[in-house]
Amino acid sequence: MSGWMVLNTSKTKEIVVDFRRTKKSDHLPLHISGEEVESVEKVKFLGVHITNHLTWSPNTSYPCMRAQQRLYFLRKLKQAQLPQKLLVNFYRSTIESILSHCTIVWYSSCTVSERKDLHRVVKVARRIIGTDLPSLDSVYTSRLKKKASSISRDTTHPGHCLFDLLPSGKRVSVLGTNTKKFDNSELQVS
Repeated sequence: MSGWMVLNTSKTKEIVVDFRRTKKSDHLPLHISGEEVESVEKVKFLGVHITNHLTWSPNTSYPCMRAQQRLYFLRKLKQAQLPQKLLVNFYRSTIESILSHCTIVWYSSCTVSERKDLHRVVKVARRIIGTDLPSLDSVYTSRLKKKASSISRDTTHPGHCLFDLLPSGKRVSVLGTNTKKFDNSELQVS
């Protein structure tokens, strides 16, 4: 079997997402090649923290902490009297990039307090630099529209069928659902 990819069960993690109201029984452990796979409550996958409750608080608390550490360097650059254009460039490349990493995945599900924490970092950076900076809402919206546009143009993408145009050719048809969860989500914005 040379040339085949072998799954390393010691590096494999299992995360169980269970929204049943009554959890009468524990889930049986997953076994691969006779080895039990470790079950965890949260996992970091491609930089996105996923919890078994599908809450996104680790995706806001950790980047906020890292971005606040970078604000120190922004203050030092301001004290060194760097031009405003370079300060904005530093902000966009080191702070905004941390705050907006994978926002199209988790930003719409953030709580109000988590969004306030994120916006507080932008507000402090705006005060340090002394100029207007794009809000995280606008960054999220522009990235979401760009991703939706690229999916709608790519006929080989698995999500391409979700972007059927109405006869006018300008608007996208909306998926029909029986729950309010989808109606309240950001998927309809795209």
